[in-house]
Amino acid sequence: MQEFAGKVALITGAANGIGKALATRCAQEKMSVVLADIDEEALQNICAELESEGATVLAVPTDVSQAAAVESLAKKTWSAFGGVHLLCNNAGICANASRPIWKGTLADWSWSLGVNIWGLIHGIRTFVPLMLEQEAESHIVNTASASGLICVPQFGIYQTTKHAVVAISETLYHELTLMQAPVKVSVLCPGAVKTEFLDGEHRHRPQDLQNTTDEIENNPINPQFDQILRQGVENGMEATAVAEHMFEALKTNQFYIFTHPELQFAIQLRFDDILQARNPSNAVSAAQS
Repeated sequence: MQEFAGKVALITGAANGIGKALATRCAQEKMSVVLADIDEEALQNICAELESEGATVLAVPTDVSQAAAVESLAKKTWSAFGGVHLLCNNAGICANASRPIWKGTLADWSWSLGVNIWGLIHGIRTFVPLMLEQEAESHIVNTASASGLICVPQFGIYQTTKHAVVAISETLYHELTLMQAPVKVSVLCPGAVKTEFLDGEHRHRPQDLQNTTDEIENNPINPQFDQILRQGVENGMEATAVAEHMFEALKTNQFYIFTHPELQFAIQLRFDDILQARNPSNAVSAAQS
């Protein structure tokens, strides 16, 4: 995509973090913006903020883990704007960080898979057919993570979901390319970004997917890894810079969107391990060295 003004963007997870930055940048590009998020208060705040700056905005409270909610989001979007030219499947959460993968509870897995994978699946199943019918140049950006390309300890559930996002995105890219469709695809793979990423559990986790008191008490975090993780986020890239990377990539139809070049060594190391059938290297140490 070279021209953005006058087109329609839809961002899930738009109320906070990367999603908020993407929405703000879309508005700055003079796009009409559809904001979707489960956090209704924060959603209304960003909606009011963008409208005060003259943007055309539609805010739709949406739980992307629910197919009916995503279908309703599409209906409201088409009713308001008649289509979508930029779809950012960005909503995502992190549960059970800083714990071994076998310590993940069923609730941790259900919440993570529901938002990070089923949310993407619902977005693709709902929006791709509609975007193909438009017969107009359009683009889908799925937010994965550098964690979708490397593996580190104590982060297993999140990494599982983000590897799936990369695989789904690659498949979608190939299928739409074979069709010579005007719908293009990218996968956004940021490293550490300065957001409230690690605190979503306290704000967004559904009541029926909460861990019990016993599960919490018997499932302590690894304090050393938690400190590393939180320091990484606190010192991370600003979300506005991630949005800048995305828009630059859209202009050149770039599929893999990397924001942190220092992580490419760890990614290369992992794929070298695979090709040479070596035991997995420690990507954390590689990224820090």
